[in-house]
Amino acid sequence: MSEQAKSFEIGISTFLETTPDPATGEVISHAQRLRNAVEEIVLADQVGLDVYGIGEHHRPDYASSSPAVILAAAAPMTKRIRLTSAVSVLSSDDPVRVFQDFSTLDGISNGRAEIMAGRGSFIESFPLFGYSLDDYNQLFAEKLELLLALRDSEKVTWRGGLRPAIDNLGVYPRPVQNPLPVWIASGGTPQSAIRAGMLGLPIAFAIIGGSPENFAPLVALYKEAAAKAGHDPDKLPIATHSHGFVADTTEQAADLFFPPTQAQMNVLGRERGWGPYTRATFDSARSLRGALYVGDPEFVAEKMILLRKQLGINRFFLHINVGTLPHRDILRAIELLGTKVAPLVRDEIARNG
Repeated sequence: MSEQAKSFEIGISTFLETTPDPATGEVISHAQRLRNAVEEIVLADQVGLDVYGIGEHHRPDYASSSPAVILAAAAPMTKRIRLTSAVSVLSSDDPVRVFQDFSTLDGISNGRAEIMAGRGSFIESFPLFGYSLDDYNQLFAEKLELLLALRDSEKVTWRGGLRPAIDNLGVYPRPVQNPLPVWIASGGTPQSAIRAGMLGLPIAFAIIGGSPENFAPLVALYKEAAAKAGHDPDKLPIATHSHGFVADTTEQAADLFFPPTQAQMNVLGRERGWGPYTRATFDSARSLRGALYVGDPEFVAEKMILLRKQLGINRFFLHINVGTLPHRDILRAIELLGTKVAPLVRDEIARNG
């Protein structure tokens, strides 16, 4: 396998949904969903996927308020898969604890932990932890600065405006990796792309609507900012995260994935003022140039290869479960992603670069 093919990583992202089953109305318990997640991570490792990411949420319809704890539960049962948050809501957390949690995970996994830091698209964590949304942007900027200082030095002296200062204090344990990887997660704002580029940090774009190729200007902006700041853009990884599902046939994938996706998207739509999510919307998004990666292994691989050509990405996260799907179907999708989709993508990259 070529170095290019090896450098293209394929993985899973999830929020560990506990939404009502659209057919039965039953709701899986948080405890069961957490145990299912560990089984999914272990399978993802076994079938050769590269990375598994868990997003932090503080809502009743998700079980993932502590990604590092869940990832650490699976770490001793896995061998090579990288384990990351997707994302850590850094604005409402404490950077010291975030660093300590993922440094601990790095030790347990022997150097496979990552942090993906974001401002968060949900706001429940802000009142929960006593923060004001009026400080949304300043909180993230300050806390990212502190997180990077903690990563770069065992003892830190730091002062900001919204968190108590630190005066030459050590933070432990130290990670196996030096430095511990920190990514910036972006929903697609130019400011996030520029910030990540200036800091020389890898970036992950959440592409959950529209046409993925529309993110090309943001990729260019990111690389331009990196170059201006003295970083080599060619050495900075770029990832994308998109909803999708893999089944043995495209028809089966669409029929399984649509009902729970529609149910959850309509819940979010009522909260955010979106219109109803219809089958026509879904079918349009799963076309070749759409943002949904739903289909059989060959079709999903074709879309992934096209995305790599459009944006030059190094990593792709398939966000399999938007709403609740049966655990057996999730496991089958993970199996197909690792044993069918990933080899197709890597073979194509090895042949054509």
